[in-house]
Amino acid sequence: MQAQFYWDDKAVRQIFIRKVYAILMTQLFVTVGIVALFTFCMTFFATYIALSCCGDLRWHVFITVFASSSASFYNTKSVLLCLGITALVCLSVTIFSFQTKIDFTSCQGVLFVLCVVMLLCAITLSIVVPFGYVPWLHAIYAVMGAILFTLFLAFDTQLLIGNKRYTMSPEEYIFATLNIYLDIVYLFSFLLQIMGGGRE
Repeated sequence: MQAQFYWDDKAVRQIFIRKVYAILMTQLFVTVGIVALFTFCMTFFATYIALSCCGDLRWHVFITVFASSSASFYNTKSVLLCLGITALVCLSVTIFSFQTKIDFTSCQGVLFVLCVVMLLCAITLSIVVPFGYVPWLHAIYAVMGAILFTLFLAFDTQLLIGNKRYTMSPEEYIFATLNIYLDIVYLFSFLLQIMGGGRE
């Protein structure tokens, strides 16, 4: 009976992972499409359509429009480069998280401390910027953000897998998808801040 329960549980977990990644791929394709619309067309018609959506989709749509509109301030090569790097980082972190023995789910305290450091850096930047823009300080902040959300991606992926210290219930596939999606969007935005060249 224990063996049967183990295989049933493993099958449930695999279905859960498939659901999460199917929804995530759909969200990412929509996001890439809207980023392309903003980047190549520079129109805000998509914002009007997005804000007219109703129901629970508004939060997803708001995040998509935020990422897309921020991408419109950068040149096309920078956006495409950052999209490619984000895809490679996400694929690498996902494969690493599935294969490694390191348990990122037990590192909640470290992630919290890094979030506090990011908050303090953001406050420092907001105080310093009115007196003059400091490019290297902004670059350090963006690099720290990219590292932090790469770690969050590994953390959320291992919560999804379910064979570590903490796990996510198979009924929470929408929440799991939103967590991973947010990690990817934030990683992309920080990479744009590091490598993005402004539009001329």
